[in-house]
Amino acid sequence: MTAELVHASWGRIDAWLHEHAPRTFATLRPPADADEIAAAQAELGVTLPPDLVASLLRHNGVTEGREAFRLDTGDRLLGLSEIAGATGFMRGIDQGPGGEAEDYWLPGYVKFAAYDVTSDGLVTDCRTARKSFGAVGRFFDETGTRFGKAESLGDYLAELADQLERGQAAGVVTFNGRLFWEGPPPARPKYRADEPLPAPDEHLPELDLSLSPGDLLHVSHLEGHEELGALIAILPFERVAEAARKQLRRLAVETGLDDYREVEAALDAWERGAAPPQPTQTSPLALRLRSVLAQADAAGDSTRRWAVERMVLGIWGSPYRSVCESAELRSRITLDWRADLHADLGDPPLPPLPDERFWGALRNPAIDSSWYAAQHAEHPS
Repeated sequence: MTAELVHASWGRIDAWLHEHAPRTFATLRPPADADEIAAAQAELGVTLPPDLVASLLRHNGVTEGREAFRLDTGDRLLGLSEIAGATGFMRGIDQGPGGEAEDYWLPGYVKFAAYDVTSDGLVTDCRTARKSFGAVGRFFDETGTRFGKAESLGDYLAELADQLERGQAAGVVTFNGRLFWEGPPPARPKYRADEPLPAPDEHLPELDLSLSPGDLLHVSHLEGHEELGALIAILPFERVAEAARKQLRRLAVETGLDDYREVEAALDAWERGAAPPQPTQTSPLALRLRSVLAQADAAGDSTRRWAVERMVLGIWGSPYRSVCESAELRSRITLDWRADLHADLGDPPLPPLPDERFWGALRNPAIDSSWYAAQHAEHPS
């Protein structure tokens, strides 16, 4: 019965990915065969739970890479050779004077999904004599193995299929043919926007007004945005500047900053192409932003503080940095930040995911990609 649940769940997962995230779907490997599974069991000296066997007979793991299908834990399903390697590595960990501990790692555990950048991952109990045989848990570097994720892999995959079908309500986001798992945005507190402006001599946090539109953007600000970062790097300056204005407007709406008439007026003027006001600490706009900083600090609202900092950056700083940092902050506020950014950039075709060669070959005077350029020159192939 559980193997049937695995097959039914994979049918739902495959169909959903094929329709909504075809690039992610393409990373699912073909099935393993029975001989490969038998060889892996012999190598590990365990009997794999029927659910894991059924899953491997559907997909022998997932290919590595940035487009890989990942579970809601961020883990990538491993193929048989990777399962053997990852489990063997875990068995070789010195657990100290006390020896093997059930809450850390036992020889009867098998790791079948991995976070890749650490040894964290999903684990199943292969001790056939235990009631927990086939249970799914997770191993963390610092705390060891904890079961309770699901009673079986079939149950886990069924819940995963449910999440995909619930869509954004379950933190499921797709963009450019790829699947992303996102946490639910936190609820934003409400603030009054009718307070009078503070006096110029009132003690308030100061704004960073050392910014300049000509400031170089370090390429690290773009890398985290993947293909959107590459798009920003190659679009004309005017398109990037327009996107920066649109992103800042979205951020102001989402954080309530546009409720202040000084901010609203500044954004309206900026969108009309007017020159920004002189960067002083005592202009009406600056006093309003400084008062919001004080309010945010008093409330411990880091998002609101960051929104003010992005507002200052957008009005007086580099459009390249502004569009990147507004998008980064919006990723904490809305699940649609990628699609919004793409729309604000004009919805052009997206380039491939950038690699070191892309950044090394980039020639944009507004972006500092000198480290990659040096590497590219030293190793052109």
